[in-house]
Amino acid sequence: MAHVPQIKVPATYIRGGTSKGVFFALNDLPESCQQPGAARDALLQRVIGSPDPYGKQTDGMGGATSSTSKTVILAKSEQADHDVDYLFGQVAIDRAFVDWSGNCGNLTAAVGAFAISKGLVDADRVPENGICTVRIWQKNIQKTIIAHVPMTNGEVQETGDFELDGVTFPAAEVEVEFLDPADGEGSMFPTGNLVDDLEVPGVGTFKATMINAGIPTIFLDAEEIGYTGTELQEAINGDPAALERFETIRAYGAVRMGLISDIAEAATRQHTPKVAFCAPAKAYTASSGKEVGADDIDLCVRALSMGKLHHAMMGTAAVAIGTAAAIPGTLVNLAAGGGERKAVTFGHPSGTLKVGAEAEVVDGEWTATKAIMSRSARVLMEGWVRVPGDSF
Repeated sequence: MAHVPQIKVPATYIRGGTSKGVFFALNDLPESCQQPGAARDALLQRVIGSPDPYGKQTDGMGGATSSTSKTVILAKSEQADHDVDYLFGQVAIDRAFVDWSGNCGNLTAAVGAFAISKGLVDADRVPENGICTVRIWQKNIQKTIIAHVPMTNGEVQETGDFELDGVTFPAAEVEVEFLDPADGEGSMFPTGNLVDDLEVPGVGTFKATMINAGIPTIFLDAEEIGYTGTELQEAINGDPAALERFETIRAYGAVRMGLISDIAEAATRQHTPKVAFCAPAKAYTASSGKEVGADDIDLCVRALSMGKLHHAMMGTAAVAIGTAAAIPGTLVNLAAGGGERKAVTFGHPSGTLKVGAEAEVVDGEWTATKAIMSRSARVLMEGWVRVPGDSF
C-alpha cells in the first residue's frame, strides 16, 4: 500500500513570554490552508501533535500543556496604520479542536520579532539600532497591540538581562502595549456590574468580577472558594474534582457573560473565558523555589487555562488583572487593597509580574484605554516543520 510522503512547511519555533508556539507566515502555508477552515485546523493539529489520547503530543511540536500547544499565523497587515496581522490558534491536546476565540498575550511578545525577520514590517520603519515599533492588528479580537522590539546592527536583539518569572534564562526586554484592550464588542463588564453573584447549580453561588479586557476573564475570591491564592500547580491540577468544579464555574460564567448561550457550548470554547481567583498579598514559595514576600506584591492571583492551573500567568489574563485592578470595587482591586491605581504587581505560581493599566468612565461605563507589560521572546528553531501530505 502506497503512503503519501511528508511535506515541508516553513516555520519558526519561538518562545514568547512564558509560552512557546509554532509561527507561520500566511503565504508559506499550503494553499488550502491559507484561509480559515477544516484544512487549516487539521494542518495545525498535525504540526502540534493533536489530538493525542495519551496527552503527550509526542508526535508533534506541542509540549502537552496549554502554554506549549499554540500556533501563530502572520501576514502583512490589511489594516491601515498597522504592520502585521496576527492570528492565534490554541490547539487542544487530546481532541481535534483549534480554538480561535482569543489572543495569546505571551506570544504577542514574539510577533514583532517574527514580523521583522519575515519582512512584514516596511524596511523604512525598522531602525538599524534602537527600538522598532511594530503595529500589530490582533485578528482574533480585532484589537491593536504595539510591540517595542529592540534592534542591534539591523537585527532583532534577543539576548539581554531582562528576567521574567516563569522563564529560566534572561533575554532582551520587549515592552507590549495593548490598546483599548476590552475584548470583543460591547461593555467591558458584560453584566453591567463590577461584582456579581454567579450562581452555579450544584456547586454554589460566588462573588465574581466578569470582565472583557485582554481576554474574557471570571475573577473569584480565593477564600470564598476554599483557597489561599498561594497555590502551585499540583494543588489544583492534581485534584480532578477541583478541575471539574472550575470548569463548571467557567461554563456558567461564560453564559452569564453572553459568550455562549448554553453551558454545553463551553466545551467548544476552551480558550475563553479564563477563570481566576485572587487574594490579598501573602508570602509564599514559588515553583522555582523563589521566596515571594507579601511586601513584594499587591495581591496574589492564580488562573486556569485550557482546564489546568497555569504555571505562571497568561499575558492576556495579566491585562485583565491590571485593568480590573485599576477599577475601584472589582474583586481584583479589593484584593489589592482598593482605591485607584495605575499599576499592580501580582504573585503567580512562578513568581511576580507587574502590569500597568489605565481605565476611565465614558458615557457612564468603564472603559480601558491601554495596558502595558514587559515580556521577552527568543527564536528556538527555524526551518521547516514536516507533516504527512494527506493530514489536512
